[in-house]
Amino acid sequence: MNNPTPVFSTSQIREVERITINQLNTPSLMEQAGLAAATLAKEAMLTSTMQRVLIVAGPGNNGGDALVVARYLKRWGYEVTVIFTGNESKLSVDAKQAFEKWIAVEGTIVQCIPTNQQWDIIIDGLFGIGLTSTRPLCDDYQALIHSINQMKLPVLSLDVPSGLDADTGNIAGAAIKAMITVTFIGFKPGLLTHDGCNYSGKIALCNLGLNPTTLVTPHSWLLNFSFIESCLPTPRLINSHKGTYGSVGVIGGTAGMVGAAILAGTAALKLGAGRVYIGLIAKDTLSVDVQQPELMLHPIDHLFELNHINSLIVGPGLGTELAACIYLEQALQLSIPIILDADALNLIARYPELQELICSRQLATILTPHVAEAARLLQVDTATVQANRINATESLVKKFNCAVVLKGAGSICGFPNGDIYFNTTGNPGLSSAGTGDVLSGIIAALIAQNLKPENALLLAVYLHGAAADALLKTLHGPIGMTATKIIDSARYLINQWVYGTDVSSRYLRLFL
Repeated sequence: MNNPTPVFSTSQIREVERITINQLNTPSLMEQAGLAAATLAKEAMLTSTMQRVLIVAGPGNNGGDALVVARYLKRWGYEVTVIFTGNESKLSVDAKQAFEKWIAVEGTIVQCIPTNQQWDIIIDGLFGIGLTSTRPLCDDYQALIHSINQMKLPVLSLDVPSGLDADTGNIAGAAIKAMITVTFIGFKPGLLTHDGCNYSGKIALCNLGLNPTTLVTPHSWLLNFSFIESCLPTPRLINSHKGTYGSVGVIGGTAGMVGAAILAGTAALKLGAGRVYIGLIAKDTLSVDVQQPELMLHPIDHLFELNHINSLIVGPGLGTELAACIYLEQALQLSIPIILDADALNLIARYPELQELICSRQLATILTPHVAEAARLLQVDTATVQANRINATESLVKKFNCAVVLKGAGSICGFPNGDIYFNTTGNPGLSSAGTGDVLSGIIAALIAQNLKPENALLLAVYLHGAAADALLKTLHGPIGMTATKIIDSARYLINQWVYGTDVSSRYLRLFL
């Protein structure tokens, strides 16, 4: 399996910096970071030396990085103005050197945004990782950030957009909205989830020649295609049959919510499950879905009589009545992998007995909550979950001793071994009814096809978002994107990823 890209907390990044500076006798990291950022600005954002650059340098080492950027851009012929908000006497040794070198080249320093000048780009070096959302910005800094955002110029942020908490993705009162963020040494969690998804823009990693995994042990990882590729199912053998690809069961579909169970089942079917059985709670429903007749619809009691289900989804359209609770309790006692979503999660939050059953299960259990469901499971409010989505995910994993995907911008997957994965796909088109049911169906289908549950979860989350991203190219979203469209897009993508563009040559037998 390809190694995933690591993600580092701010404390880990600081430890890497400490070891590098104190033990490895490495040249100034600030100088390297500034040169790397200046080069990126020149290559990706500036087209002529006639262009003007406004650089905002804060009171800490992020400001020092910005001053190094200023010096290089000035050396290369650009007109550069620096707003410096710090106190020279309080700068670190490296930042003070950067300040003095900027003055030595007759660099311009001002205290506020000049009103009589125009710029082409802005370099943001106010705070970087030195700010947390638990310590909100003062009014003056918030006003400066709002002014920068209102200028609507391309912004390159150094390390993280100023005002964004590098560990949580929360905003400390205000944050700069970057077009590009160049982050140093390693990816930070806050860039990848919650508000970080809105403010970071495109993210470029500059490791400054370091391999931080040799100095600290990461427990968080980036879900990207180079890693997901190794989770894909293998190409299908010609002499296979529907039993080869497993059976998925779905329990849900109370009156008025049958569509949720149908969506989950359809996703499982179209993502490769050999057979899909849907046990409906609703009475007097049709025995066939005329739009997807391959789905086998049954009264829910019949589903428990089947002995060849390979993975089970409980929750889409389940409802929260007593009958739903009884069926959920039965399902949790089955010796098969189970995916719990929607009302199953709401019932679990309500009844400690169900929580105990989950904790005692031996086979894979996967919870797929959105923020509100996670809050109910943890008995907190949604603001607490959003304030630290990573902590919320880890708390759910620990509480239920199972895998969890906390859905939302930058979905987070957590596992009992302590590993955390940040998804990099998806867009606001997923903010519509039924998309969560589709995700459950994809996970179940991949497990039924004998993928390891951990790999199935990671692949499903990435694929689900990628399917939504692919629909943007044909303007099937983000406005009005539907769950059914996501299913078909996901089917197309997984076939493309497994087989490439010439799948027919694998199976069309030619006789010479």
